[in-house]
Amino acid sequence: MDVDDIETIAVLGAGNMGHGIAEVAALAGFDVHLRDIKEEFVQKGYDQLEWSLNKLAEKEQIGEAEAEAALDRVTPIVDLEEAVEDADFVVEAVPEKMDIKKNVYRELEQHAPDEAVFATNTSSLSVTELSEVTDRPERFCGMHFFNPPVRMQLVEVISGAHTDPEVLDLTEDLAEAMGKTPVRVRKDSPGFIVNRVLVPLLNEAAWLVEDDVATIAEVDSTTKYDIGLPMGAFELADQVGVDVSYDVLDYMQGVLGDAYEPCPLLVEKVEAEKLGKKTGEGFYDYDDGGADVPTDQIREDVADRLVAVMANEVAKLVGNDVADPAEIDEAVMLGAGYPEGPAKMADDAGIDYLYETLDNLYEETGAARYEPAEYLGTLAESGDQFHASAEDSEGDTPSFSSVAVSVDGKVGHLEIDRPHRMNTISGELLDELSEAVDVLAADDDVRAILLTGAGEKAFSAGADVQSMAGSADPIDAVELSRKGQQTFGKLEACDVPVVAGIDGYCLGGGMELATCADMRVASTRSELGQPEHNLGLLPGWGGTQRLKHIVGEGRAKEIIFTGDRFDPETMADYGFVNEVVANDEFEDRAWELARDLAAGPPIAQRYTKRAMLAGRDDTDAGLEIEAQAFGQLMNTQDLMEGISAFSADRDPEFEGH
Repeated sequence: MDVDDIETIAVLGAGNMGHGIAEVAALAGFDVHLRDIKEEFVQKGYDQLEWSLNKLAEKEQIGEAEAEAALDRVTPIVDLEEAVEDADFVVEAVPEKMDIKKNVYRELEQHAPDEAVFATNTSSLSVTELSEVTDRPERFCGMHFFNPPVRMQLVEVISGAHTDPEVLDLTEDLAEAMGKTPVRVRKDSPGFIVNRVLVPLLNEAAWLVEDDVATIAEVDSTTKYDIGLPMGAFELADQVGVDVSYDVLDYMQGVLGDAYEPCPLLVEKVEAEKLGKKTGEGFYDYDDGGADVPTDQIREDVADRLVAVMANEVAKLVGNDVADPAEIDEAVMLGAGYPEGPAKMADDAGIDYLYETLDNLYEETGAARYEPAEYLGTLAESGDQFHASAEDSEGDTPSFSSVAVSVDGKVGHLEIDRPHRMNTISGELLDELSEAVDVLAADDDVRAILLTGAGEKAFSAGADVQSMAGSADPIDAVELSRKGQQTFGKLEACDVPVVAGIDGYCLGGGMELATCADMRVASTRSELGQPEHNLGLLPGWGGTQRLKHIVGEGRAKEIIFTGDRFDPETMADYGFVNEVVANDEFEDRAWELARDLAAGPPIAQRYTKRAMLAGRDDTDAGLEIEAQAFGQLMNTQDLMEGISAFSADRDPEFEGH
């Protein structure tokens, strides 16, 4: 079975997660059976799904017709046999209790087609144990969406001990078809990736308070305004529910041992039913204004202890082959909104320093939660990091045949290097470009990226259609489109400013690539356009979506529907090109702009890009990131440097601190 064979998805459980998953599936074009055990439960879930679709339409994130069509694809059902008898894929989202889930699967097995795949939305329970109550453990996996599913990008795809790899591939393809980013969890390990990092961090925050090492205000001030997390640790605990974190810890302790013993402070809150926002009180009182995290109670020792605990969990995941550092960082950034992944944070703090911090705490307290992971010790002893350092990779930069990568001062330079083919973009070039962007993104010295094309004829004349047209398989073409979208999207989401230096032809896929830059400077001899309609195609690497955010929907339709070529002055009038310069001044000006941006405040630039990108389709999300970032920036050395430079009438020298 592949994803094109999936027509009907049954979602078992119509609660917050269930109706959210059903909504995402329906928006992706699948027929959905939304099932719960009582009519009132399933109707409530269906009503909430309808409300959510209407809100998306009101905010113009989808059209009214699209909302109506999605709702028409959802059928609320109480009878389990009716819900699953023709299902191709079943997502279970019932309460997070092992016995309840097992009973569901025992009954489900009696009615579902033999070829149907079962996927549990559990956030921490054993996928293997659940699969073994069915007759199809090889067609059983975890598919962990994050709340709310319609907004959160991450889906953890978890392998049980018996899961067929093809089932994991199928589930990842399904997540992508729903517009999500799957991250594979290669082993069935409690907490998987995100909760395995987040929940021990919260537990350690509670222990800091329990042991009178720090106050709640100091812990949250440190986690929010020093470590840079989206919320303070206790603020987040209240947001998701203190009982949720307790339940995960309790389960993890039973499987993994006393390193995950819930702190008594959490136990007290659960027993007193002070569970956070949902009960009106948790660590903060929400009838009295809720969380008000101070910006000025940062404790360096608290930060060291919390980052060390996070690093230890990362080391356990990597050492046990649950996931690699890049996967862990991607999952935590997408699933928890971290500005940087925990492996990257650990590298920046110093692996040997964090290992020593844990080792000292373990020696002083004997607490199992401080015992350093074997893999962390290996890294500390060897001097290695989770990710290769810039020094380690010096002289070992991957060699590419179609992309030239270099660093000049604080500017990373990416050059499309196929001048003999007008710098057209092939599938192989996309692979190289993706890796090249990763190389520069991992280099802490790079503060801006300049993207150009080799030679004087073309920035990029578009996709190498001749080499691609031979692959007539629609599935291959879909994958090629997704590859281009994701590769170009890396530039768009990159934390540093990106400048596209456009000299010559900038057409089709080349213009889609330039669209992902933050600013564009063009020579007077340049020609720009999206001529795909002239070939019977459409812009397939993000052009139908990204261009309208720069020039407006009306202009985007004009550019795409006419297939015309436009001079750079016209594209400047449209708002696509920021600056047009004479041909002989082009190279100097492109580099000058990139260097100017590289001299800017890196932390502020990073959060500005993230807020703008998040707010593109969800203004509220963008505003929240903006507010959180504003609070964090008020306590940076960069701000002090900016104020000092302004007062002294000199140029600031931002260091990113």
